[in-house]
Amino acid sequence: MAPHRFRAAVFDMDGLLLDSERPIRDAWMRATREFGVALDAAAYLQVVGRNEADSRRMLQALLGATVGYDEVRARAAVLIAEAVGAGGYAVKAGVVALLQALHGRGVPCVVASSTNRAEVERRLAHAGLAGYFDAFSGGDEVRRGKPHPDLFLLAAQRAGQSPRDCLVFEDSEHGARGAIAAGMSVVIVPDLKTPSEEASSGCLAVLASLHEAHTHVPTWFS
Repeated sequence: MAPHRFRAAVFDMDGLLLDSERPIRDAWMRATREFGVALDAAAYLQVVGRNEADSRRMLQALLGATVGYDEVRARAAVLIAEAVGAGGYAVKAGVVALLQALHGRGVPCVVASSTNRAEVERRLAHAGLAGYFDAFSGGDEVRRGKPHPDLFLLAAQRAGQSPRDCLVFEDSEHGARGAIAAGMSVVIVPDLKTPSEEASSGCLAVLASLHEAHTHVPTWFS
């Protein structure tokens, strides 16, 4: 039997298309220290891939009752701006080549990011990537964030394809679980955290970078 060929590609943004998770994490860890709270990398990983509402709830719990989320977030935003400068977040390795290959085959590409949609479009435009995408889906547009399937179902709808015909590229396990729950196939390209064996076993592939995905385009997509 011939392998199933996908008709659309769905991409997470932070940590997959853009090297944004590290500067965001580092800024949050520094900001919390300034407020007298010890937030380590392992604790912060709990919020990676989550939408704004879930991240707020989880981080406030980690901060405790004496420090406000909005105060720390404002300070973290200043530190992020200082770290990335006017150039914004760097594009991850292999992204442009993969998007160009998909564009050349006429494969619709959409974004399914936990970040708010307006910020998704702003970051990708600043990075020169927005023109490769046919649609954008943000975490503020669905009731339940990753690892629930809602965001991926919205992305499939905007791609004009059934979930079965969409291949999702994700860096986080939360995202991979949401895509699988939506009935989609997933390729994980880990960023801050190596996926569990359980998550990896349920994916089409686990790749070191999107450079490797480029070679699979002719066999994965129709």
